[in-house]
Amino acid sequence: MERGSLLVPSVVVQVEISRTSTGMTVVTEPVPGVRSVAIGCWVDTGSRDERPNEAGAAHFLEHLLFKGSDRLSARDISETFEAIGAQSNAFTSKEYTCFWARMLDSELDTGLDLLAEMLQRPAFRTDEIDSERRVVIEEINMNEDDPSDVAMEAFMRTIFQGHPLGLPVLGTRDSIGAMSRDDIHGYWRRRYGSGTVAVTVAGNTEHQRVVDLVEELFDSWSAHDGDHDLAPPGIEARVNVVRRDTEQLHLVYGGESVDRSDESRLPDGVMHHILGGGMSSRLFQKIREERGLAYAVHSFAMRFAETGAWGVYVGTTPATAHTVMEILTEELQRLVSDGVTEEELDRAKGHMRGALALAMEDTNTRMIRLGRNQIFGLPHLTLDERLARIEGITRSDLAESAARTLQGPRVMGAVGPFENREFEGYLT
Repeated sequence: MERGSLLVPSVVVQVEISRTSTGMTVVTEPVPGVRSVAIGCWVDTGSRDERPNEAGAAHFLEHLLFKGSDRLSARDISETFEAIGAQSNAFTSKEYTCFWARMLDSELDTGLDLLAEMLQRPAFRTDEIDSERRVVIEEINMNEDDPSDVAMEAFMRTIFQGHPLGLPVLGTRDSIGAMSRDDIHGYWRRRYGSGTVAVTVAGNTEHQRVVDLVEELFDSWSAHDGDHDLAPPGIEARVNVVRRDTEQLHLVYGGESVDRSDESRLPDGVMHHILGGGMSSRLFQKIREERGLAYAVHSFAMRFAETGAWGVYVGTTPATAHTVMEILTEELQRLVSDGVTEEELDRAKGHMRGALALAMEDTNTRMIRLGRNQIFGLPHLTLDERLARIEGITRSDLAESAARTLQGPRVMGAVGPFENREFEGYLT
């Protein structure tokens, strides 16, 4: 068992980690003074792990596990969650899937029992697969009607062209329409098992109680290794404009960044906060406040196992698209050549300190942090350790991050009334 103390006002709480006899990992963080618990069952699999006949299976499966088991119907699951006053849902990413519930501490046994039943014994009834197939296709249709979502998908597909990270999490209408029960069951059997699942719990509970429950409720589940096919993506400068006669050009412009285990990921995140992370950021001030060229503008960084990506999203009128791109590329170059000011760095550090403090007040946020750290193989740092790392960031660290990531090949994904060639000049 591993332990790490987490210092909060007047209370020291413990992050504890155990492994069950079947190979499952259990991570808990007690939160004194609350009456709730948040449970997450984290499966170390996502869209990057799908085979060609499984495109969209990870997300489809997320839906289907709520449709019931041999013992419980979909209605049984939803009515039981509601009867105990629980919130429950799931989410799928390129690298993991999480099934979660938040409830009164006295209902922990019931909530975990439901999640265990869903994960281990899904029924995969043909009629329910067909009805949920239509729901997933409607979700795809909804996303394709949102130009900002389409621009992001175009960016991801382009920056990770030919790589599993470039595949859409939802799959496509064709892949979901063609997916058979055997395809879905095969993905679940291959990727779900005691060796690929971590259970994280934050709230008013005790570690050993959770371990005992997991041992009891997941006692017959077999282990799976959950290997991933990791390979560098080979990013090249490209433009991908989805041509539509929209009122705005929605664009995502960026490049490769550091992976999730890189020690420079924290300075890199601070740099992106200064660039476009808030209302005082450079891009927000230059593009929105000073020039009125966009309603929404922000920068972001994504971390994956073997690589990462950074990007800037802007929605602007087609007539001002090139003006926005000129400002954007100038600000990126200024960040590389001139760095950041001490005032900007102090403001970004203050924002991160506040965000950490607010996150400590929510059991669901704590549970999600525990799960991501465990799935990603990152340490469960104490609050003091995280604050110390933030305070230790220097302007020199940010300058190194900018030089390392912002000068690589540039990529653009967009939706609007343009052709690819009209933006190729911004890639160098």
